Amino acid sequence: MIFIKAFLVDGIICAITQFIMEKTKALPGGIMVGLVCTGVLLSFFGIYKGLADWAGAGATVPLLGFGHNLYEGMKEAVDKDGLIGLFEGGFTSSAVGVSAALIFSYIASLFFKSKMQ
Repeated sequence: MIFIKAFLVDGIICAITQFIMEKTKALPGGIMVGLVCTGVLLSFFGIYKGLADWAGAGATVPLLGFGHNLYEGMKEAVDKDGLIGLFEGGFTSSAVGVSAALIFSYIASLFFKSKMQ
């Protein structure tokens, strides 16, 4: 059942994002930033935590989940360290995901050649 919930939630998020990409003139970078900021806002208002708990990876893997992860890390660090936590919390909470993306991207670049001219 967890796979069905994850598939449905992530599918809805992707469908909404695809609709935005096709119906607006927004650039992909702007859409990505918008998704992260939306994840932060939904977390701030207490909406995204329940969705992430219910849907699992279907809500934590997309960019909305990255925004949620940044918010949760910053909230925890501010509660622990005060104002300085605002600057360090997002880095510590997302360090593993960002590091993995960089490492796997580098490994992939060793096996594949870029076709960009």
